[in-house]
Amino acid sequence: MRKNIIIGLIIFCLPLQAEQRTKADIHPVDISEFEFIDYNLNTIQVPGKDSSLLNRFFQKIDTLLETGEGTINILHIGGSHVQAGTFSHRVRQNLDMLNGDLKTPRGVIFPFSVAKTNNPSSYKVTSSGEWDAVRNVKKDRTTPLGMTGRSVFTQDSSALVNVFLNPDGNRRWEFTRLRLLGYVEDGSDNVVPVVYHNNDTIKGYFDADTKTYLYDFPEPSDSFSVGFIQKDTIPSTFVITGFIPEKETPGIVYHAIGVNGASVPSYLGSEYFEEELHLLKPDLIIFGIGINDAAANNFTERAFRSNYNALIKKIKRVNPDCAFIFITNNDSFKRISRNNYRVNPNGEVAKRAFYQLAKEHKAGVWDFFSLMGGLSSMQQWEEAELAKVDKMHFTREGYLLIGDMFYNAFIGYYKEK
Repeated sequence: MRKNIIIGLIIFCLPLQAEQRTKADIHPVDISEFEFIDYNLNTIQVPGKDSSLLNRFFQKIDTLLETGEGTINILHIGGSHVQAGTFSHRVRQNLDMLNGDLKTPRGVIFPFSVAKTNNPSSYKVTSSGEWDAVRNVKKDRTTPLGMTGRSVFTQDSSALVNVFLNPDGNRRWEFTRLRLLGYVEDGSDNVVPVVYHNNDTIKGYFDADTKTYLYDFPEPSDSFSVGFIQKDTIPSTFVITGFIPEKETPGIVYHAIGVNGASVPSYLGSEYFEEELHLLKPDLIIFGIGINDAAANNFTERAFRSNYNALIKKIKRVNPDCAFIFITNNDSFKRISRNNYRVNPNGEVAKRAFYQLAKEHKAGVWDFFSLMGGLSSMQQWEEAELAKVDKMHFTREGYLLIGDMFYNAFIGYYKEK
């Protein structure tokens, strides 16, 4: 098991030549329009009227645009909507336009394919050997987890995981240093993780300050492989909780963390959440957790807010000046029996809780519940082929639209300040 750790920043700012721009040069993206969507509600609202934290965050974007200097870390955290990767990656791609010619790293990733679950299509993961996996929704697990809410682990000395950041061939996302988040389960040094690239072995080292493994690449890369050397005849288990590809480049770095079925208590129960969050020290967190909380039969607004407050308390210990944007739950239905669904009224209850949380924490709210059409509107999204038949999740086209709408609300708020 890991011990308490002291953690440093993952991104280091170095001056870089970049075109000078202002917010006047930034524009929303074109989106498809549907009559059941209330586009007038596509805004970031600040219920408490104290927008100082958000404004301070957006001032950093001003500096980035005007000088090409400064590193901004954004973390989007949620459940299956985020794990799927389409919504979050669309936001990432849109925000990357603000970086201009600054080539930033992609952000934290997890090898979902190794865990035999859906991996975002924006990066590719393959593996070999014997692996096990666990996620933070499992209450009976014994393997501690970090901020990604997942882990894969192995005792197999032939096990290998391969990651490709640009499977489409467009080499936008690169890194010069790889940070491996993980640990030897029994606390020994009997397992050494090794990184390979282009048939070469990258010499790494264990960073005692952060309790992470660091590998410096001789030139920018967009792929890597990780294997393991067992020192003892009795194998030890190595646990991977994620990877952070790093690069000493200023700009906006958009991180996304999502776990299928995760609720707010799921992340509260991730033992190393706060410790690993220090590696990002996010300037802004976009909260998209709540759809699974509201699906529970015992859901209450009071408990929901209490859990969120506990999670925010952890985050503020990492960065007291972190800004927040809450995304309200989408409308959803509960399955009663085969082909029989009933609208979930908790969407409106959760919406009320998000507004109250935003008021308490000087945060913004993107009211997607109202924007998409309110209670029972998921039926219309399904009929338009924007939502799936489970009436909880969206199609690829739906997630892309959601990503574009969120970006437009984000940019709209920024341009007004």
